Amino acid sequence: MDFGSVGIQKQRALLQKMQELEIKEEDIEEKFILSRGKGGQRRDRKATCVYLKHLPTGIEVKCDRERSQAINRFLARRMLVEKIEELKLGQEAEERKRLAKIRKQKRKRSKRTKEKLMRLKRIRKEKKQARAFKPDLTELECNE
Repeated sequence: MDFGSVGIQKQRALLQKMQELEIKEEDIEEKFILSRGKGGQRRDRKATCVYLKHLPTGIEVKCDRERSQAINRFLARRMLVEKIEELKLGQEAEERKRLAKIRKQKRKRSKRTKEKLMRLKRIRKEKKQARAFKPDLTELECNE
């Protein structure tokens, strides 16, 4: 399996990871699809988008990040391996929990920030009102 301009070390690392997770090439269904986006006529003529499906797990991956089909094949396999690894090790649930916790913290933070901004706005308003010109009533009465 050759991935063109992808480095040999990266290819070996991917193959080793596939062996560790017991992923066989026969278990992977590979299709090439016409991709969309930048690239002009060349992309219109060549099927650079790679679609992979791991038959035992049913996990599907689609990659059209690069203009080169060979690089997309490598990237798609790497994405597939990562997804299978998450599935086997159960890291996905932990990762989701961690991200949900961060989102919740950001919501609290933004709420506090809004409250602080409103407080500062109120203070500025009071300062402006204090500076506003207020004619002295005694002077007005004297002039009449």
